[in-house]
Amino acid sequence: MIEDITPDDRSYLRDLANRQAEYAALPVMAERESMWRGVNAGSPSARPPVIIEAWTFNRDFMPAGTLLCSPGLARGIEHQLVRNIRQHELIGDDHVMPDHFQVGWHLRMEPYGGLRVDRTTVEDSQGVATGYRWDHPIKDLRSDLKKLKPVTCAVDREGTHAFRDLLDDLLGDILPVRLVSGMPGNRMLTHAVVELMGMEAYFMAMYDCPDELHQLMAYLRDNALAVGAWMESEGLLIPNNGNDVSFGSSFNFTDELPRPGRPPEPIESADMWGSANSQETVGVSPELFHEFCYPYYRDVCEPLGLVYYGCCEPVHPFWDDLRDLPNLRKVSISKWCDETFMANALRGTGMVYSRKPDPNFLSVDAELNEARWASHIRDTLRAADGVPLEIIVRDVYTVHGDLGNARRAVEVARRVIDEERG
Repeated sequence: MIEDITPDDRSYLRDLANRQAEYAALPVMAERESMWRGVNAGSPSARPPVIIEAWTFNRDFMPAGTLLCSPGLARGIEHQLVRNIRQHELIGDDHVMPDHFQVGWHLRMEPYGGLRVDRTTVEDSQGVATGYRWDHPIKDLRSDLKKLKPVTCAVDREGTHAFRDLLDDLLGDILPVRLVSGMPGNRMLTHAVVELMGMEAYFMAMYDCPDELHQLMAYLRDNALAVGAWMESEGLLIPNNGNDVSFGSSFNFTDELPRPGRPPEPIESADMWGSANSQETVGVSPELFHEFCYPYYRDVCEPLGLVYYGCCEPVHPFWDDLRDLPNLRKVSISKWCDETFMANALRGTGMVYSRKPDPNFLSVDAELNEARWASHIRDTLRAADGVPLEIIVRDVYTVHGDLGNARRAVEVARRVIDEERG
């Protein structure tokens, strides 16, 4: 495959790798890593890191013409390098520039044992695929459960190592090539339910066919656990305790994993960060969540080392259950959360208040209202006083072509942090 990269592309990619390596060596990157370690250790005095997640506004962050390499292999390599560099140069948040180039295992997984879930997408006025719908394969839960088969997993070790060797030849003398695994296995159980049968059918099943819904949840739980067990047995798990994310740009730097005192090999699920969430149950009562969701989420979190829970859903209605999730370390506090309730719930537990500010400040108005944004961040800092805190701006789908809005949002947030926490 190396012959697919032209001499000009090779030279350009090496130049990009040098820029990334230079940024990774800056003293500020060590300071940011220390910040993340303090937060992840549950220290309420750790300075809160500030992140702007850019992939959702790629139309602004990575516009046409940004990538210069020939389509194909070279452009795929370029994408990782350019994204890292632009995050630092144009947004300047608390991402720690990687001192390596990441490569994942070449995995093949059939999450439902070969049952297809077709998806149709629709482009918006700018040609970006935004809207979509699923063709749900489960039309009647009682009769269609038999369609579901156990997850199947396979790894192409030879292909993975060949690709890593190619990258090592291309970039390894500048950026070491690092093989990463993450923690595979879908623990977004209710997302899978809605993918398979649709939201309305899911909600009605709680009343119309509760036994079959329990069977479906047990099936999804068992699939998630089976993937983790397979990764362990195949020796594919690689510690994700450094410049890695378990979910949503929340970085994993920690000395707690892999577990101290354990043999270096094999790495097990208990040595890994993982995540779970249930955005789809925002309209479900705490009683129904307790019956149909919590037992299965408890089971898929139990084997993990540390857990990040939540996404956009408000977690406070279900906190009586969620606080007992095994290995819980970080909790997503979205726009729809009761901030004060969750701050009081987390205070003194060592769990991290992973705040997701309102994305509308960046995506609705063409110009950032700095005073209102500062007040919004100040409210979070005061609510979460004495609680380990990280601030992660997600779900911004446009910055109206002005990346300066994102950079100013970081600068304003840091200024407010200085004012409130010194």
